[in-house]
Order: sequence, then C-alpha cells, then structure tokens
Amino acid sequence: MQNQPPGALPTTTAEAVPPLGEYCEVEGRRLLLHRSGSGSPSVVFLPGGGTVGLDYWNVQEKAAELTTSVVYDRAGTGWSDRVELPRTSAEVTDELHHMLRSADIPAPYLLVGHSLGGLYARHYATRFPDETAGLLLLDPAHEDYNAYMPRRLVDQWESWDPDQTLPDELPDEVVQMYRSLFAQELADWPEAIRGPLTERHVSPEWLRVGFQEAKSVDQLHDEMRRAAPLPDVPIIVLTSMGIDAFKEAVSASDSESLLEEEIQGKARLYTALAASVPRGENRLIDGVGHVTMHWRRPDAVLQAVQDLLGR
Repeated sequence: MQNQPPGALPTTTAEAVPPLGEYCEVEGRRLLLHRSGSGSPSVVFLPGGGTVGLDYWNVQEKAAELTTSVVYDRAGTGWSDRVELPRTSAEVTDELHHMLRSADIPAPYLLVGHSLGGLYARHYATRFPDETAGLLLLDPAHEDYNAYMPRRLVDQWESWDPDQTLPDELPDEVVQMYRSLFAQELADWPEAIRGPLTERHVSPEWLRVGFQEAKSVDQLHDEMRRAAPLPDVPIIVLTSMGIDAFKEAVSASDSESLLEEEIQGKARLYTALAASVPRGENRLIDGVGHVTMHWRRPDAVLQAVQDLLGR
C-alpha cells in the first residue's frame, strides 16, 4: 500500500484527494483503506449505501484502542477507483476478502456493517465463516425487510425509479441543506476530515453512487436467501428507534405515524434476526435515526464492539 499511489485519482478535483488513508490494490483497482491500532480479531467497518469508510472514523479510531481497526471504500464508491454499479454481493465480498489479505489485516474479523453494509457483512460471514469472529449490524439491510413494513411504504418503495431521482444539477437549496446536516453531525470532527468529507457527500457524483448501488437490491436479497446459514458467532444488532434529519429530508411526504410504523417493523425484524442464531442480541437505541446512529451514539457502537470482542 502507499499513501499517494502513482497515476490519476478517479477524478481530478481537489476534493477527490482523500483526507486520510492509503490505497490498496485489489485486482487492478485501488481501494482506499484506513487502519489504526493492532491486534486480533480485527474490527472491519462496512459502510452503508451512500456512505463511505471515513464516515465511521469516530468509532473506528476508538475501536483502534482495543485492536486493529479498519475502514475502507468499496470499489465504485468514495475515494476508491470507479467501477460499473450496481455489483453483486459476491463481487463485493470477494473484493473485501482479497483486500484484507492484501493489506495484511489479521484474521479473524469482527465485521461492523451499517445498512447495506450489514447485508454484505452477513454474506461475508456465510462465505468465509472461518475468518469471521462476530457481527455487529447497525440497522442492517435485510431480504425480509419489506415483509415487516406497512403496505403503504412498500408500495412507495416499489414505485421508486433511481434513474429519475437525481437531476444532473441539484438545486442549491438542496446542496446547502445537506451541507448543513453534515456540518451539524460532524461539528467536533477535525476540519481536515470534516471539510473534504462533507463537500464530496453533497456532490452529485457521490449522491448518484448511493442510488446506483441500491438498484440491485432485489438481486442482493436473492443472493442472501441462497447463502449458507450464518456461522455460530456472536451477533449484536443495533436498532435505531428515532428519526433523524436525514430521514426527514427524504421522507417529507410520509406521515409521522407511518415512519413510526417503519421503526416498529424493523425492530420486530431485527429481534427475529437475533433470535434466529444461537448467540444473537438486538439492542434498541433510542433517540437516534438510521443515518446518524454511529455519530450520535458512538458509545453504543463501541460498547457492542467491546462486548463482541470479549465473547
């Protein structure tokens, strides 16, 4: 790996230069990776759709006080090389498997997966059980999610067309709204990380990547349904029981009662998920939403990491 590899970055803007991390080459592609700490099992953070590795910097650095701790950007996302999206879960988990070996990250791994990253974490565990020490799932994407949701919401989601969602140029008021949300949530982060991270998040390119990854969600669900059973490792699910400003921004047409039905539905789903394995637990985290759980309650995330490492 190297801090500034030869050759052009995926784009040529100043904002494309990552504020932290190294590049690791995997199958001819450069993946941005940031590691801290030492020891095993290693804690590996898998970002959600539309998020990147450094979004988890606050909890990754704290986990590094316990053991080796890693964040990274999947190919096609963040500061990693661009690839055609969407991709299969097999491609994503193969890539992660090769990256961890290439970067000499010591196995086994405690996989911390948020949202879409939670589905990838589960799939990785089924494919590479001997390398998996445990799973921490933050509001994970799940193949049975819609079955627990109110019909009105499911109908809305099924009518969603990601190709028609984002215009080529976003209205300035939308950009400023998202910029202010990130500024609020990352207010105590170092400016050297907060500034570039925020500016890239409000760029049309990064916003579009988040939608592109989600286009294959049905295929990802089918892959998970066909996967082997989860290995007998400790699993903790953290369920956000609140609604944050990011959720409000994309759910303006939904009533408060409908959003509450979604929260209660996912709580039932994650409780069932935890009960489906020998050493599973679902922890309800009040007062935080889906996007901001690890920013507003890093203590809950780190406590779960510590508990899983202890098991």
